[in-house]
Amino acid sequence: MGCAAIIVASGSSRRMGFDKLAAEIQGTPVLVHSVRAFMAADGISRVIVVCPPERFRLLDGEDFHKPLDRVDGGEHRHLSVANGLAALGEDDLLVAVHDGARPLVRPESINECIAAARQYGAASLAHAVTETLKKADAEGFSRYPVDRTGLWAMETPQVFRTSLLRRGYAGILERRVIVTDEVSVVESLGIATKLITSAFPNPKITVPADIHLASALMAS
Repeated sequence: MGCAAIIVASGSSRRMGFDKLAAEIQGTPVLVHSVRAFMAADGISRVIVVCPPERFRLLDGEDFHKPLDRVDGGEHRHLSVANGLAALGEDDLLVAVHDGARPLVRPESINECIAAARQYGAASLAHAVTETLKKADAEGFSRYPVDRTGLWAMETPQVFRTSLLRRGYAGILERRVIVTDEVSVVESLGIATKLITSAFPNPKITVPADIHLASALMAS
């Protein structure tokens, strides 16, 4: 069963103040790093980037050896993913959904998630929460601890059988529910996702300081 990738890169970058997908890490735009990783992953057969035309032009000049397509995004992230799914047609295959703003993802991590999704139907890169967690009140004061046992921070890629993800999205779109990742979509069907420990740093670029962090991580 082949695996396509949907790279979501249609956000407005409001918190960043500038186009974070065009921001450069070691001289290369964030989006290019993300797409290169999926092109290098053996398990990926094609890549669909969900973004506006001007952002897609960041990829001009890249010599990719796998099919690369673009589709428009939606008002919310889950609508952008739905557009990417529609572009895949009706074939039953695997699909890896990835945030374009995670440029440090490794091809080997992508392949590991694909292998797990072939076995379990749904898999996601993630990392166990290790920090001490507190619940704050409305004024920002710590009130009580939160048990971190069994808590994981979700990352991408998140990989699923397309038939499963389409079924989940049909219900989500019908109920007009806003979800922030695809694991939540399949959870709405009562289906669990296998979590794959992220062995390498895979931060999401959200604020300007993240660019400096990603640059330092990539240099090391």
